Amino acid sequence: MPKLNILVGTMYGGALDVAEQVKPLFEQAGYAVEIIDQPSVEDIASDAAELALFCVSTTGSGDFPGNFVPFVRNLRDKSPTLTSLRYGLIALGDSSYGDTFCGAGRALDELLADHGAIRLGERLEVDAMETFMADDAAIPWVEEWIVTQQLEVA
Repeated sequence: MPKLNILVGTMYGGALDVAEQVKPLFEQAGYAVEIIDQPSVEDIASDAAELALFCVSTTGSGDFPGNFVPFVRNLRDKSPTLTSLRYGLIALGDSSYGDTFCGAGRALDELLADHGAIRLGERLEVDAMETFMADDAAIPWVEEWIVTQQLEVA
């Protein structure tokens, strides 16, 4: 059974809630799923890590949540080659912050691409000003993502 890691960057629990809500969709598609809220570079750089989903909120002026900062710092410092990693990205933000809306998700997307990782499909950006419960946007996105990226293995 293939494995999917859902790596979570969250400040107040919104991104973790999204991860918990979409986990059953991947299990139904045939994956062993682990939600990781204290991610390490090894969670995406190991031979077993071929598919990952990132659920990342943005804090302040486009910053990464505190639990995700060590992961990003290590990714920048260790600079691993991630050419075998395929991933999806759900970015949570608040458009009232203007230019920094979903800043952490956008920065992570760029950082992963710089290391050779391949994003499957488009990044989902959830705006707290429009969507009260982020999983209302994330669940249909994941359902479509699984189909359009032909990820079902069950």
